[in-house]
Amino acid sequence: MIKKYFPILEWLPNYKKELISGDLTAGLTVGIMLIPQGMAYAMLAGLPPIYGLYASTIPLIIYAIFGTSRQLAVGPVAMVSLLVASGVGSIATIGTESFISLTILLALMVGLIQLVLGLFKLGFLVNFLSHPVISGFTSAAALIIGFSQLKHLFGFDIPRGKVHEVVLNIIYNLDAVNLPSLMIGMGSIIIILALRNINKRIPSPLIVVILGVFLVYYFGLDGYGVKIIKEIPSGLPKFQIPSYSADAISSLIPIAITISVISYMESFAVAKAIQSKHKDYEIDPNQELIGLGATNIVGSLFSSFPVTGGFSRTAVNNQAGARTGFAAIISALIVLITLLFLTSYFYFLPKAVLAAIILVAVFGLIDIKEARHLWETDKLDFATFMITAIFTLIVGIEAGILMGVIFSILLVLYRISYPNLIEVALFPDSNTFRNVSRFNNLKTFDKHLIIRFDAQLFFGNCQAFKQSIMERIALKKDVDRVIIEAAGIHHIDSSAIHMLKDLYQELKLKNIQLQFADVKGPIRDIFSLNGIYYLIGKSNFFLSVKDAIEPNHETKNTIQLNKIQTNNPINQKI
Repeated sequence: MIKKYFPILEWLPNYKKELISGDLTAGLTVGIMLIPQGMAYAMLAGLPPIYGLYASTIPLIIYAIFGTSRQLAVGPVAMVSLLVASGVGSIATIGTESFISLTILLALMVGLIQLVLGLFKLGFLVNFLSHPVISGFTSAAALIIGFSQLKHLFGFDIPRGKVHEVVLNIIYNLDAVNLPSLMIGMGSIIIILALRNINKRIPSPLIVVILGVFLVYYFGLDGYGVKIIKEIPSGLPKFQIPSYSADAISSLIPIAITISVISYMESFAVAKAIQSKHKDYEIDPNQELIGLGATNIVGSLFSSFPVTGGFSRTAVNNQAGARTGFAAIISALIVLITLLFLTSYFYFLPKAVLAAIILVAVFGLIDIKEARHLWETDKLDFATFMITAIFTLIVGIEAGILMGVIFSILLVLYRISYPNLIEVALFPDSNTFRNVSRFNNLKTFDKHLIIRFDAQLFFGNCQAFKQSIMERIALKKDVDRVIIEAAGIHHIDSSAIHMLKDLYQELKLKNIQLQFADVKGPIRDIFSLNGIYYLIGKSNFFLSVKDAIEPNHETKNTIQLNKIQTNNPINQKI
């Protein structure tokens, strides 16, 4: 039982020396990547770069203890950093001590929410964020992140705002662009992309960091307006319980819930994708919540902002040969060594280089391919994608997610209220009935309307069910029987029972017989308990549609059905 909550006890006692080389290589590679990425994402979150290094130490070790993925690379990521800046920035001024304090408190709250969700096995709640919502939100957020970094790329201050506001500000201030900063930033993007095409395991972010530091230091570019990181404090993060107040907690709850869900989904998605390539362990969704919760809780005690599993670093970690959580521990040690001895070397690091690292990281999050696919295959899902993306861009992060979720739920309600109700006819030389709108040369029955319904029949759709049948009767004319193929009906509620009674009476007035075929056992139980059998007559229930329309089958199969129903109907099985 203890191994369930401490997955490290699964792999550590069985650790083999042949795994060391892969874990060591992966740990070193990801650790080197984390140094510039951590600082870049801290800057994106509105924090001093040192906090990105803090978030890349203790949290990695904690996840290695509690997480079920052995390749997931936990740490700062662009999406969560944007959410931090957006959520906390609406409460406190970015960069102030109050902002930093609230961000660390936010990490604690995110961790507690994730821990509670995991302990109570509530991971299924994230299913309310559908794929189009996530894809639309991610694409819009990637654009927001990208535009937020243009001030560092162009080398002049651009007030935070919506995407269109940033664009207009740049257009009106083109004369303020710092050419050395722009050249460093664009050059960094080109180098990162080129090195990625050669080999993704090359630590391209670190290479552009070294080149950037060298150029600024050697040519004195900081004297030409190139903005640099300057002083980064050295030393390990100190243990400290985040300061809190009731007002701060209540203000942070909405963004804490948002980050808890979004970060878990991002982390779980990449962990599951990587695990599919490794069959020696399984991903436990609820334990992942517990693991991420513990990671953020303990991380907040050491000045970390919210973290989660990252796509790019996890891919590199896996490609570099990581087989266990020991690789993450190695990565954390690399960052700890940097904090102790190497922070002074980043003094001349251009902010344009960090902006370039972020821009390359988020460019792949803009999912144009998925939008095109949804447009071609499902217009309603495409609408969900676009509504989420537009609200995220124009109104804000939380509003975008909220509108996406609301629209998804409304879409579900619409679909279950108007489910699949089709007219069927007999396929030639068979006992099979198929949709008349999909197949040609079906054998039809002029006076019989045969309906197939593939959903539960309940208060939300029963009136639409009845209306559709009456409309089809009006179109077909001269109908003397309505046969409902009920194999797809798996539940009926009291509202639907009342509707069926009304439908029977209306059809009776029109001299039309209502009949059922292939009714499942539990539905027969409900019919029996509610008097439907007595009202409609047991002779109007058949084992199949073929039995209903062919008299030579009718008597035998009606008797069989009656025989079944004389047993205890409450215990009747499908």
